Amino acid sequence: MNDIKLEYLSAADIGRLVNTKTITPTEVLKYFEKRINERNGSVNAFVYTRFDEAYEQAKKLEERLERGEYCGPFAGVPFALKDFLPSKKGWTHSYGGVKCLVSTDEFTCSFCAAMEEAGGIAVGKANAPAYGFRGVTDNKMYGSTSTPFNTAYNSGGSSGGSAAAVADGLVPIAEGGDAGGSIRVPASCCNLFGFAAGVGSIPMVNRPDAYSAVHPFCLCGGLVKTVEDAVILYKYMARYDSRDPYSNMILRNIDDIDRCLEDTGKLKIAFTCDFDIFEVEEEVKNTVRQAAFAFAGAGHEVREVHFDFRHTAREFSEQWCRGITVDCALELNHEKERGNDLLKDHGEDFPEEFIYYKEICDRLTIEDLYRFNLARTDILDNFEKKFDEYDLIISPVMCCLPVKNAAGGDTKGPETVNGKPVESLVGWCETFLVNFVGYPSAAVPAGLAENNLPVGMQIIGRRFEEGTVLKASKIFESLRPWRDNYQIAFERKIL
Repeated sequence: MNDIKLEYLSAADIGRLVNTKTITPTEVLKYFEKRINERNGSVNAFVYTRFDEAYEQAKKLEERLERGEYCGPFAGVPFALKDFLPSKKGWTHSYGGVKCLVSTDEFTCSFCAAMEEAGGIAVGKANAPAYGFRGVTDNKMYGSTSTPFNTAYNSGGSSGGSAAAVADGLVPIAEGGDAGGSIRVPASCCNLFGFAAGVGSIPMVNRPDAYSAVHPFCLCGGLVKTVEDAVILYKYMARYDSRDPYSNMILRNIDDIDRCLEDTGKLKIAFTCDFDIFEVEEEVKNTVRQAAFAFAGAGHEVREVHFDFRHTAREFSEQWCRGITVDCALELNHEKERGNDLLKDHGEDFPEEFIYYKEICDRLTIEDLYRFNLARTDILDNFEKKFDEYDLIISPVMCCLPVKNAAGGDTKGPETVNGKPVESLVGWCETFLVNFVGYPSAAVPAGLAENNLPVGMQIIGRRFEEGTVLKASKIFESLRPWRDNYQIAFERKIL
C-alpha cells in the first residue's frame, strides 16, 4: 500500500485493487482524506466532507470482501457529489452557494445511487456556481474553484468543484450535471474526460413538473480521468424509468455498448472550429484541429464542415439563459406565494445576472416561447443535416482558454473573444448548443496550452448513439493519452 500512488489511478484501477484485497476500503479513504486535508485549500473543490459516514460504509464493504463477495467495479472508491441539487438523502445542498436556499437533501440522486451500487463511497460535496448559471465556478457563499493545473485560473462550471477534485487527485470520480456544458466545460478546464449521455438514456425524474429538465435538456454524468470509468458509470446509470417522459424504452443494453466499443469500423467525422457563429482563440483552434485530425492519421475520415445557422451565437446563448432560468424563477415565485419572498429578504445571496434573467422570465409571453423553439429547431436541423453524412461532429469545448479567477470574486466568462463581444455567462462555450437538442456528447483532453492550461475537444453523436461517442473517445485516448498530464497538477507547489 505504501508505494501505491492512488491519485494517479482511475476509479476502476482502485476498484480492482480493493476487490483483490491488495488494499482495503479504509486504507483508500485514509489516503484520500489526507490529500483533501492537505490540498483542498489551494483549489477549493470541496465545500464539506462526511468521512464519518464514509468510514462506516468502508467497514461494511470490508465485511463483504471477507465473505468473498465481489463488491462492484468501483469497490471502495471515494466519490464527490455536486453541491447543487439534492443528491444524498440526509445531507445538505445549497443550489450552488446560495445561502438562503441551504436545505436537507430529500432523496438520493441517480449518480449517487449508481456509484453506491457499483461499490463507491460518498465522501463530500463539491463547489458549484449559483443555480449552475455560468460556465465557471464561483459563488458568494464558498468563492471560486481553481483548475489544479494553474490555480490562478478557474476550474470551469458548473461542475467545477467536481472537476477540480478529480484533476487534483482528491477523489477519482465525481458527480456532474450538464444543462449547457456543466460536465464538458470543467472537464476541458481540468484535463478530464467528461461524458454527458443524451436525453432518454439516464432517467431524470422531476416532480411536480416531470418536464422541467427539457428547456434546455439537463443531462447527468460524471467527471473522470479515463473513458473506462465513464463507460462503467454509464452502464450503472443508464436505464428505463417510466416516470421520466423522455426515458428511452429501447435503450441499448450493456452488450450493445461493449460491441460498439469493440467495433473496428471507420468513423466519418465532421470537424468545425466555430460552428460558423463563435469567435475562437487561435491557440484553441490549432490545438483542437490537431487533435481532431489525429483520427485521420488512424484511418478515419475527418472533414472540416460549415453550418448555416439562422441565429447568432449571442441569440442562442441569450435563449439558453432564459430557458435555464424558467424553473428557478417559478420556484421562487411559488415560494413567494407561500409567504416567503426570498429575493426581497435575501437578494444579496443571489447573483445579479440571475435576478436579471429571472425578471425577464416573469415577463415572457407565448411569442417568446415560440422564438425559443425556433432557435432550438435551427440547431436540430443543422445538426441532423450533418448527421445525414457523418457519424460524429467534433468541435472545441470552449472558445478560449480557462478563465482567470476574479480578484474580488464573482468570476464570469470573458466579455470579448478576439476583441469581439460575447455573452459572458455561456456565450464563450460551444457546448450549450447540444443541450437544446439533447444529443450525447463528451469532452476529451486535446492538449495543454500556455501556462499549463488544458484545452478540451467536444465529440457529439447522434441521438441515442452514446456508444459511438464512447468509441471515438476510447480511440482518441489510445492515440493521444492524457493521463501523464496529471503529474503537472499533482506536483505543483501547495502553499
